[in-house]
Amino acid sequence: MRKLVYYVGVSIDGYIAGPGGEYDFYPVPDDMATWNPYPESIPAHIRERVGIPVDLPNKSWDTVLMGRRTYEPGLAEGARNPFGHMKQYVFSRTLEPSEYPEVEIVATDPVELVRGLKQQDGLDIWLCGGAELAGALIDEIDELVVKSYPVLAGSGIPLVSGKFRPTLFTPRRRQEFSNGTLVTWFDRT
Repeated sequence: MRKLVYYVGVSIDGYIAGPGGEYDFYPVPDDMATWNPYPESIPAHIRERVGIPVDLPNKSWDTVLMGRRTYEPGLAEGARNPFGHMKQYVFSRTLEPSEYPEVEIVATDPVELVRGLKQQDGLDIWLCGGAELAGALIDEIDELVVKSYPVLAGSGIPLVSGKFRPTLFTPRRRQEFSNGTLVTWFDRT
């Protein structure tokens, strides 16, 4: 069965982005700049700029889920099809599906969709963001891969938002980088 993997960067005070969706404040050390166990997480429109072939086969995921606010920064750069190398679902009650034929706009329950996707053949499913979608899918997240950057944001978009739902995960692996950035892989306990 396919897994839902929430792969995300976070400040040490628990924010995945600033109040306006900013994420450029994360200090990326040189030894992390070329590290990427998930090349499919690089949007198609910047793959060549970072040395990833556009036609590189997907390694871990073939499906990506994102909320509207996660999708919109790419739109602002003209990237209507940010992850064209994967099946893309954007959860929104405000975007008109006919205006975004490059992705599948979903206005229904994300849990129902994810449970159906998990039953299909294929690679795992990447939960790209954001906090509200992660909160709605908390019971479906099988694995967390958290890049914890050594920076305080002060406020912003949390890792997960929604109802109080303590959910236990077990750390499986950790990797530390020169500036103290720590990547931890967690499995649902």
